[in-house]
Amino acid sequence: MSWIANFVRPKLRELVGGRKEVPDNLWHKCPNCGQMIFHRDLTKNLRVCQHCDHHMRLGAKERLDMLFDGGTYEKVELQAPVTDPLKFRDIKRYTDRLKEAQSKTKAKDAILVAHGRVGGIQTVMAAFDFSFMGGSMGLAVGEGVLTAARLAVMQQAPLVVLTSSGGARMQEGIHSLMQLARTTIAVEEVREAGLPYIVVLCDPTTGGVSASFAMLGDIHIAEPGAVIGFAGQRVIEQTIRETLPEGFQRAEYLYEHGMVDMVVSRRELRDRLAQVINLLMAPGKAGDLVSIDAAGVALDGEILPPAKGGKAADRKEDGTESRGDT
Repeated sequence: MSWIANFVRPKLRELVGGRKEVPDNLWHKCPNCGQMIFHRDLTKNLRVCQHCDHHMRLGAKERLDMLFDGGTYEKVELQAPVTDPLKFRDIKRYTDRLKEAQSKTKAKDAILVAHGRVGGIQTVMAAFDFSFMGGSMGLAVGEGVLTAARLAVMQQAPLVVLTSSGGARMQEGIHSLMQLARTTIAVEEVREAGLPYIVVLCDPTTGGVSASFAMLGDIHIAEPGAVIGFAGQRVIEQTIRETLPEGFQRAEYLYEHGMVDMVVSRRELRDRLAQVINLLMAPGKAGDLVSIDAAGVALDGEILPPAKGGKAADRKEDGTESRGDT
């Protein structure tokens, strides 16, 4: 970045007459291809690199703004859980870590719950924010998932959860691990109500989150290149003492092995999600023959164009499907 510091920034100062300091965050470097991207271009492109299509991480608020119709929704105020139940301290107090994360993200915890319309249908969403302590799941996150599930049941609306998490929050110990069972029960309440439960797997989705509600969806949609798994790749390699295949735990690898239903670009995610919700909530669709592929779902007999590397499948009412050659 020396050319930016030594050439671009002085030129910008010269243009504005040296009266104002040029912000340091005008340019962002793509972690995949190394290209420099102007911040407005990156925001306009939903934090997707226009050079290599790398999907950078996105905050929970930005995801909700992107997915709800017109960016209009109502946030749900979550009940405040017990803070620091174990009085945990390592090199810092847990309460201090929470305050730092709250100051950085302007959020109370690693999850936001909201409701609004997607494709014209009332929908409840719960979105994770990885920038808040790695999106880790503690009491507050468990409360958020449970609140979202019960709100979906009350409104008779589909539940969409957007995951981006490193797993359980170690500072809350057993209280955090209890959320695996708690969130699983929340999903079961949605299922018992006969409502769709859709999971959008973002980078990364690992640990206790992937071991509970994240992999229980009726439909799993993954963003390109997202890391999805339980243990980390290095931990697995050290345990089994073998080199893992290229692309292991990436969204595309999981799609090829039948673990996710679609890999959808962030630019197309809102439209694709609206199509899936409309299909699952449409009356009289349950007995129809439906075509599903890597990019989306057929509506009224129209097969949507498949994503790159996609393959079509016919799924019947009894859950069986016939899939083409890979």
